[in-house]
Amino acid sequence: MPDHLIFFNAPAGTAVLALPFDYRKAIADWDKLRRHMVRHVPSEFTRDEWAYLVTFLEQENLSKPFLTAFGTTVESTNQAPNLLYRPRGPIAVWLPNNVSLLGPLTLILLSLTGQTIRLKLGSSAQDLTRAFLQYAVENVPQGELKEYLLSQVKTDIFNREDPRQQVLTKNAQIRVIFGSDEAAEAIHHLPHPLESLGFSFVDRQSEAWLEQGALNEQVLTTLIKVFAIYGQAGCTSPKRVILLDGSKTAVQRLREDLMELWPTVVKRETPMHQASANVMAEQWASALGWDVQRTLRNEALLVVGTKELSPFDAPMLLRIQGGTREQALADLPPNIQTIGHALETPKDPNWLKLLAGSRVRRFVPLGRMHHFGSIWDGQEFWRQCFEPMEIS
Repeated sequence: MPDHLIFFNAPAGTAVLALPFDYRKAIADWDKLRRHMVRHVPSEFTRDEWAYLVTFLEQENLSKPFLTAFGTTVESTNQAPNLLYRPRGPIAVWLPNNVSLLGPLTLILLSLTGQTIRLKLGSSAQDLTRAFLQYAVENVPQGELKEYLLSQVKTDIFNREDPRQQVLTKNAQIRVIFGSDEAAEAIHHLPHPLESLGFSFVDRQSEAWLEQGALNEQVLTTLIKVFAIYGQAGCTSPKRVILLDGSKTAVQRLREDLMELWPTVVKRETPMHQASANVMAEQWASALGWDVQRTLRNEALLVVGTKELSPFDAPMLLRIQGGTREQALADLPPNIQTIGHALETPKDPNWLKLLAGSRVRRFVPLGRMHHFGSIWDGQEFWRQCFEPMEIS
């Protein structure tokens, strides 16, 4: 039974949130873990992955879901609340195979709801979720958050055909599914509580839109980093770069600058299978008319061409093209998710008018393309882990 009541100044009056623990203390404990993490990188994680988790655990970031969903907290109020938010109940999460860091991020966010969480891990993904959960349990301070992680968070690995999937759906009031369209549809058709909620985060594509006047070494470094970490496997990785109003010469120059900078940003050794796949992809793309160059150590392919050419995708292939805002918008894929931008005038109201008629779910600076949050794919999945009760 929730035994903590937190009051908020909400847009429609006063709201009260019922939780099994004080979320502010939980955030403070996550922050203490964050400071411990700065001094130690577990072997399961790359330095970039660990640095991302450290940033994600900042108190300001973890407080944002509450601010967005409920408003600002108040210590006491003479106003009677007109809304009570209470936990809906157990949460079941299906994680993908291709973005291993998504598990720890989802775990952290949903832990702040105080509800029972069961995470079905990708059957062929690198298991960073259990590695992070074990690290957190061993190093988070004694208190309510540690007890919660030990008793209320469980992880499983099993195939789609395993009958345990029905156990997850049968008891879950919230279903959060990351994966293919087919997998999400199959899971939602399993028996589940009639009034439970399901959220599907399925096949999506993202792009990077750049303006010539905003380009500098820092912007290009950021672009390389957001692509190189997942390639085209991540739904938030750019499959295509658009240089807005860029001439053919400017597009070529952009590719040259990226080629020159790439070895100074990506310093890891390229796995043999990835290098071989890039050599094969280079041949196919060239046959289709694309102008292809391989980065040093065969890490990636940077290709240039017009929209009239047949699109060609490969795990580490990045297309670079020019076009106006209107052309870029018209050429968006139907499953567009994120546009990462580097713009001269990001506050230009014409951007809002342009985006209002689009299918874009997120329009964020390049460096925030992979930043996971409480609103995803246009769905407020985190807030809806709480059920509103009207009070008068």
